[in-house]
Amino acid sequence: MRGMSLPNAPGRRRPDGALERLGEWCARHAVVVVVLWLVGLTAVQVLQRTLGGTYSDDFSLPDVQSRQGQEILAAHQPAVGYAAPVVLHADRPLTAFAGQLADATVALERLPDVRAAESPLTPPGPRTPPPSPGAAHTGPLSADGRTGYLTVRFRDPPAHLGPDALPGVDRAVAPLRAAGVQVEYGGALGELAQPATDDRPSEAIGFAVAVLVLLVGFGSVLAAAVPLLTALIGVVCGLGCLGLLAAAFTFATVSPALATMIGLGVGIDYALFLITRHRQLLADGAEPAVAAGRAVATSGRAVLISGVTVLIALTGLSVAGIGFIAKLGTAAALTVITAVLGALTLVPALLGLLGRDIDRLRVRRPVAEPAPDADTGRRGLRYARRVTRHPWPHLVCGVLVLAVLTVPAFSMRLGHIGDGADPPSFTSRRAYDLMSAAFGPGSTGPLTLVVDQRAVPAADRPALAAQARHALGHLPGTAAVTPLRPSPDGAVLSATAYPTGAPQDASTTALTHRLVDSVLPRAVRGYEAHGYVTGTTAAEVDFLDLLAARLPLIIAVVVGLAFLILLIVFRGVLVAAKAAVLNVLSIAASYGVVVAVFQWGWGGPALGVNGTVPIESYVPMMMFAIVFGLGTDYEIFLLSRVHEGRSRHAEPAAGVLHALAVTGRVIGCAALIMVGIFAAFLSSEAVVVKMLGVGLAVSVLIDATVVRLLLVPAALTLLGARAWWTPWWLDQVLPEVDPEGAHRPRPAPPRPVDPLGHGGPPAG
Repeated sequence: MRGMSLPNAPGRRRPDGALERLGEWCARHAVVVVVLWLVGLTAVQVLQRTLGGTYSDDFSLPDVQSRQGQEILAAHQPAVGYAAPVVLHADRPLTAFAGQLADATVALERLPDVRAAESPLTPPGPRTPPPSPGAAHTGPLSADGRTGYLTVRFRDPPAHLGPDALPGVDRAVAPLRAAGVQVEYGGALGELAQPATDDRPSEAIGFAVAVLVLLVGFGSVLAAAVPLLTALIGVVCGLGCLGLLAAAFTFATVSPALATMIGLGVGIDYALFLITRHRQLLADGAEPAVAAGRAVATSGRAVLISGVTVLIALTGLSVAGIGFIAKLGTAAALTVITAVLGALTLVPALLGLLGRDIDRLRVRRPVAEPAPDADTGRRGLRYARRVTRHPWPHLVCGVLVLAVLTVPAFSMRLGHIGDGADPPSFTSRRAYDLMSAAFGPGSTGPLTLVVDQRAVPAADRPALAAQARHALGHLPGTAAVTPLRPSPDGAVLSATAYPTGAPQDASTTALTHRLVDSVLPRAVRGYEAHGYVTGTTAAEVDFLDLLAARLPLIIAVVVGLAFLILLIVFRGVLVAAKAAVLNVLSIAASYGVVVAVFQWGWGGPALGVNGTVPIESYVPMMMFAIVFGLGTDYEIFLLSRVHEGRSRHAEPAAGVLHALAVTGRVIGCAALIMVGIFAAFLSSEAVVVKMLGVGLAVSVLIDATVVRLLLVPAALTLLGARAWWTPWWLDQVLPEVDPEGAHRPRPAPPRPVDPLGHGGPPAG
């Protein structure tokens, strides 16, 4: 009867399946596994510190009109370069510091990365015309003479400059600071000057929340320490690998925080699901190494499937064809991979080391995952019975909650969060405030207008210039537009438009679209010429438009792949469709909360956000991929138990009842931990990190409560056996994947009812 050995049989036996063999081997060779992990961790950290790269935000896109205009302008007017302002302010007119300004300008021009530097005291030239009467001030010196800006023009985008670029600028402007002039950096220089993001306080808060939840929920100190330790080791390894990749590729500054959030969350969750199963097997009398192997073979298989689902959702971001977004997905995927590897190897090794002493240190009576046929607890059982006996009221209430939370999402405005939302401690924020007060908010995000007239005969160029000047006159939404001026070779005309609003305002985005779609085409009508709007603000608008256009493709790919995975694993068309629909609803609800907090300002100031801000253009796309993957995690763990219960219960509702009662505590604690980790990142100074933290925390909370513990069991109860229906022809081509592991034959469930009224495969 060797093939009929029970999973909780004590003693040593031959493990069945690769995952069980892996888990048991790691438990029996725990010291070797732990040493290998520590050696790998040390090696990655040493390599990262010696060879690792840095992070910067590069929104450059090769095929958009702003990039084309920048390249044309740089080719025919090289002196323009990539401009960044050095903002100056003093208690008296800056003319009193003419000597220091001259010295700083010369020192800046001598820097190897600088093409040119323009002092605010330099007479107006082609790029800095004097203000016209009644127009907004567009020169580099304010009307009272106390605020101005040095324009530094770099040969390459400042985000691509080496680490010595900013110290060189600091040394060049040191005489101005010594003379009492306030010096602040705006634009790309401000981004370079931002302090390195320190996520350690956020990580510490998240860890504290995890410790508290684990101790209260499960009672054992050592059982709480294992998921925290393995998650931390996995995240540090993943971040080290990310640092090494950053030496060869440009990753956004938000990448480490994003990878840390995801890595800690899934790492703790995956270890938690394994440990609860392991402790119950120990309580049933299994040997520790055998219990660890069986836990990996059962819950570990669900961990592996869940990890693959999250990775597919993250890598699905690459279909957008935008390197910036694909690299964000890659950054998060690295820590997901290390979390899965840690759960399947390091967790069973530590469980093997602890043996039966895992519950020796306790703060309350330890609670483990109940066995399939055990009493699952009165409270969980009562709640599960209430949901399965009255599914319709619970389903309607859950849908109404999601609908109300989704309402703000319909007014979502995508954009780029500008320097005005930075903390006052950032030089970019102080530069923004000085520029806005002296020159108007539009001065912080000017639009460069470029007319390419290379194909226009020389005799026709004056007429084209006159037509373009007329089209650009009295533009609504602009504070001022400088005159069009030709490049040295006459091939290009250029001007600067100053919006009336800040760069992140909807009016500035609308102005950019109007210039691209109607004003510039009208300006060059009848000539072989092309108009472009370029500069940082225009590039951000192009980036936004591209993301908005490709977001539906991302949603379709991620939803389709997740549907396919759930269909393969659980072999139920309606089960997979229900999961996809509910995931989309929960994500829409989390979008609504993010809009209400940041765009409507309902709580944004309490989080340290300066006023209302648009939703960062890439946040919805990242949230969708991450939340959909994490939501499928809980779906897989819950459905695995439902699937398991189908072999023991004749009625479908009884299987749902069993699964909900067994997994309710584990899913609830896992969700609370992940919510705590995500919410802890609200202490970050970066607004985008706060936005991601709020969105991910709310989405996990909604997903684990309203969706997983309310809508899913109610929907499964209503669907009954129809939930597991699969057309016979599809069942023949789908691969066999057992979510509970390969240790026993797959049970033959009762023949499901075909919801479409069709029969099975034809006889004979």
